[in-house]
Amino acid sequence: MNIQPFHVAVPVHDLELCKAFYTSNFQCEIGRTDPHWIDLNLYGHQFVLHFKEDMKPDLHHNSVDGKSVPVPHYGVVLEWDQWQELSRRLKESQVEFVIEPYIRFEGEIGEQATLFLLDPSGNALEFKAFKNI
Repeated sequence: MNIQPFHVAVPVHDLELCKAFYTSNFQCEIGRTDPHWIDLNLYGHQFVLHFKEDMKPDLHHNSVDGKSVPVPHYGVVLEWDQWQELSRRLKESQVEFVIEPYIRFEGEIGEQATLFLLDPSGNALEFKAFKNI
């Protein structure tokens, strides 16, 4: 399967703080920069942080599997081993999760690993992996 990279731009209240969050937790490479935005390579996708003064997230939550899932959210579907490594690294870094890493539909068709967290500006992120895509 050949999938083209996506492009997403998100507002952040502090470019340097968010740059440090994404580069340290997700090992993002930094691309082009400007005083008001930073391009990041997030697992091969173009992820752009845009400075927005007084940025405040506007999240609501939906119940999924009895958990409170923040909406909107975005993220990347990783390979199973990549997700396991990311989950381990985030736990070791003592990142605060909105929803702790767990496996959904274990042993069933659609088995998937998922985790949710917020960046320093309150943007909700989900990283997931399917046991069998």
